[in-house]
Amino acid sequence: MKITLLVVGRLGRAPEALLARDYAERATAAGRALGLGPVEVLEVESRKPGKAAEAEVLLGHLADAHVIACDEHGQAPTSRAFAERIGRLRDDGVRRLVLIIGGADGLDASVLKTARERIAFGPQTWPHALVRAMLAEQVYRAVTILAGSPYHRD
Repeated sequence: MKITLLVVGRLGRAPEALLARDYAERATAAGRALGLGPVEVLEVESRKPGKAAEAEVLLGHLADAHVIACDEHGQAPTSRAFAERIGRLRDDGVRRLVLIIGGADGLDASVLKTARERIAFGPQTWPHALVRAMLAEQVYRAVTILAGSPYHRD
């Protein structure tokens, strides 16, 4: 199952972008034997400001995908529950999983309607660049949990 972190905004060589890419590469390498990956971070930008313009760009990348949106009103699963969800999606034959991080104002209602699930990183507000790295790390952690690696400790 291919996993894409679809994110609004380009960070270039910012430390958070490099960290997110590193975790995506680790998840790709560790996930091959499990039928998970490749894992990629796909940055997109709209030519116009605002959530509606961002939604147009995001929606163009969601065909034939199981979509999970990062949203402040989503559930905050444990790492193990997140891993189990990814494993179930893979086992159910989902070929493409897209995890979306919106821009500074969040995600447009049209994107949230497309998402089958919403997840949050708790009630705190996090910088979008940092959320990118956190989500990539959680995908890597999920892969290692599914592989039985000692990386995650309950």
